[in-house]
Amino acid sequence: MISITRCLLSPRYHQSYSSSYCTLPPKFPYPFLDFELMGAVGSAVRPQIVDMSSKQAKFVENTIASNKVVIFSKTYCPYCTMAKEPFRKLNVDATIIELDGNPDGNEIQSVLGELTGAKTVPRVFINGKFVGGGTDIKRMFETGALQKYFQ
Repeated sequence: MISITRCLLSPRYHQSYSSSYCTLPPKFPYPFLDFELMGAVGSAVRPQIVDMSSKQAKFVENTIASNKVVIFSKTYCPYCTMAKEPFRKLNVDATIIELDGNPDGNEIQSVLGELTGAKTVPRVFINGKFVGGGTDIKRMFETGALQKYFQ
Protein backbone atom coordinates (compact mmCIF):
# COMPACT_ATOMS: atom_id res chain seq x y z
CA MET A 1 0.00 0.00 0.00
CA ILE A 2 2.74 2.50 0.89
CA SER A 3 4.64 1.66 -2.30
CA ILE A 4 1.58 2.39 -4.42
CA THR A 5 1.10 5.72 -2.65
CA ARG A 6 4.74 6.58 -3.23
CA CYS A 7 4.33 5.60 -6.84
CA LEU A 8 1.44 8.02 -7.29
CA LEU A 9 3.37 10.87 -5.73
CA SER A 10 6.76 10.43 -7.33
CA PRO A 11 7.49 9.62 -10.99
CA ARG A 12 10.76 7.84 -10.13
CA TYR A 13 8.82 4.95 -8.54
CA HIS A 14 6.65 4.55 -11.62
CA GLN A 15 9.08 2.28 -13.48
CA SER A 16 9.25 -0.33 -10.72
CA TYR A 17 5.55 -1.23 -10.92
CA SER A 18 3.33 -2.39 -13.69
CA SER A 19 1.17 0.32 -15.22
CA SER A 20 -2.05 -1.44 -14.16
CA TYR A 21 -1.24 -0.78 -10.49
CA CYS A 22 0.57 2.47 -10.69
CA THR A 23 -0.26 5.37 -12.90
CA LEU A 24 0.90 8.91 -12.59
CA PRO A 25 -1.74 11.54 -11.97
CA PRO A 26 -2.41 13.93 -14.85
CA LYS A 27 -0.45 17.18 -14.99
CA PHE A 28 -1.94 19.80 -12.74
CA PRO A 29 -3.83 22.27 -14.98
CA TYR A 30 -2.38 25.40 -13.37
CA PRO A 31 1.37 25.74 -14.00
CA PHE A 32 1.89 28.18 -11.12
CA LEU A 33 0.74 25.41 -8.76
CA ASP A 34 2.56 22.57 -10.55
CA PHE A 35 4.08 20.56 -7.71
CA GLU A 36 7.01 19.39 -9.85
CA LEU A 37 7.98 22.99 -10.51
CA MET A 38 7.39 24.17 -6.95
CA GLY A 39 10.49 22.40 -5.67
CA ALA A 40 12.64 24.20 -8.21
CA VAL A 41 11.05 27.57 -7.54
CA GLY A 42 11.19 27.16 -3.77
CA SER A 43 14.85 26.21 -3.82
CA ALA A 44 15.65 29.26 -5.98
CA VAL A 45 14.30 31.67 -3.36
CA ARG A 46 17.13 32.58 -1.02
CA PRO A 47 16.95 34.74 2.09
CA GLN A 48 18.36 38.19 1.54
CA ILE A 49 21.79 38.75 3.03
CA VAL A 50 21.87 41.96 5.03
CA ASP A 51 25.11 43.92 5.27
CA MET A 52 25.17 45.02 8.91
CA SER A 53 28.16 47.27 8.21
CA SER A 54 26.30 49.28 5.54
CA LYS A 55 25.45 52.96 5.89
CA GLN A 56 21.78 51.99 6.41
CA ALA A 57 22.72 49.67 9.30
CA LYS A 58 24.86 52.41 10.86
CA PHE A 59 21.98 54.86 10.44
CA VAL A 60 19.60 52.47 12.25
CA GLU A 61 22.09 51.82 15.07
CA ASN A 62 22.89 55.53 15.53
CA THR A 63 19.23 56.57 15.43
CA ILE A 64 18.24 53.98 18.04
CA ALA A 65 21.20 54.82 20.28
CA SER A 66 20.73 58.60 20.19
CA ASN A 67 16.94 58.83 20.76
CA LYS A 68 14.77 57.73 23.66
CA VAL A 69 11.91 56.60 21.38
CA VAL A 70 12.28 55.60 17.74
CA ILE A 71 9.47 54.39 15.52
CA PHE A 72 10.30 53.01 12.08
CA SER A 73 7.06 53.44 10.20
CA LYS A 74 5.28 53.85 6.88
CA THR A 75 2.85 56.72 6.39
CA TYR A 76 0.00 54.58 5.02
CA CYS A 77 0.24 51.76 7.58
CA PRO A 78 -2.65 51.55 10.09
CA TYR A 79 -0.49 49.58 12.57
CA CYS A 80 2.08 52.38 12.45
CA THR A 81 -0.66 54.89 13.26
CA MET A 82 -1.70 52.59 16.13
CA ALA A 83 1.89 52.62 17.44
CA LYS A 84 2.30 56.42 17.21
CA GLU A 85 -0.99 57.30 18.93
CA PRO A 86 -0.06 56.29 22.52
CA PHE A 87 3.11 58.40 22.37
CA ARG A 88 1.06 61.37 21.19
CA LYS A 89 -1.39 60.84 24.06
CA LEU A 90 1.50 60.72 26.53
CA ASN A 91 3.13 63.86 25.01
CA VAL A 92 6.31 61.88 24.36
CA ASP A 93 8.56 63.07 21.57
CA ALA A 94 9.24 60.09 19.35
CA THR A 95 11.68 60.08 16.48
CA ILE A 96 9.66 58.75 13.57
CA ILE A 97 11.43 57.43 10.50
CA GLU A 98 8.98 57.07 7.60
CA LEU A 99 10.48 54.35 5.42
CA ASP A 100 8.17 54.89 2.45
CA GLY A 101 9.55 58.41 2.03
CA ASN A 102 13.19 57.38 2.42
CA PRO A 103 15.25 56.33 -0.63
CA ASP A 104 17.01 53.77 1.61
CA GLY A 105 13.72 52.57 3.12
CA ASN A 106 13.90 49.00 1.80
CA GLU A 107 17.48 48.55 3.00
CA ILE A 108 16.62 50.05 6.41
CA GLN A 109 13.67 47.69 6.68
CA SER A 110 15.96 44.73 5.91
CA VAL A 111 18.35 45.86 8.65
CA LEU A 112 15.40 46.10 11.06
CA GLY A 113 14.39 42.59 10.08
CA GLU A 114 17.86 41.36 10.95
CA LEU A 115 17.84 43.22 14.30
CA THR A 116 14.32 42.35 15.43
CA GLY A 117 13.45 39.12 13.64
CA ALA A 118 10.69 40.66 11.51
CA LYS A 119 10.68 43.14 8.64
CA THR A 120 7.16 44.37 9.27
CA VAL A 121 6.49 47.91 10.42
CA PRO A 122 6.19 49.53 12.82
CA ARG A 123 9.37 48.66 14.69
CA VAL A 124 9.41 50.58 17.99
CA PHE A 125 12.48 51.07 20.18
CA ILE A 126 12.58 52.63 23.64
CA ASN A 127 15.89 53.35 25.36
CA GLY A 128 17.72 51.41 22.65
CA LYS A 129 15.63 48.28 23.12
CA PHE A 130 13.13 46.85 20.65
CA VAL A 131 9.71 46.77 22.37
CA GLY A 132 7.39 45.66 19.57
CA GLY A 133 4.98 46.71 16.87
CA GLY A 134 1.61 48.44 16.73
CA THR A 135 -0.48 45.98 18.71
CA ASP A 136 2.32 45.55 21.28
CA ILE A 137 2.51 49.30 21.91
CA LYS A 138 -1.28 49.60 22.10
CA ARG A 139 -1.42 46.77 24.66
CA MET A 140 1.43 48.29 26.68
CA PHE A 141 -0.41 51.63 26.76
CA GLU A 142 -3.70 50.03 27.82
CA THR A 143 -2.03 48.08 30.65
CA GLY A 144 0.10 51.01 31.84
CA ALA A 145 3.41 49.35 30.97
CA LEU A 146 4.28 52.00 28.37
CA GLN A 147 3.78 54.87 30.81
CA LYS A 148 6.38 53.39 33.18
CA TYR A 149 9.12 54.18 30.65
CA PHE A 150 8.37 57.91 30.99
CA GLN A 151 7.83 58.44 34.73
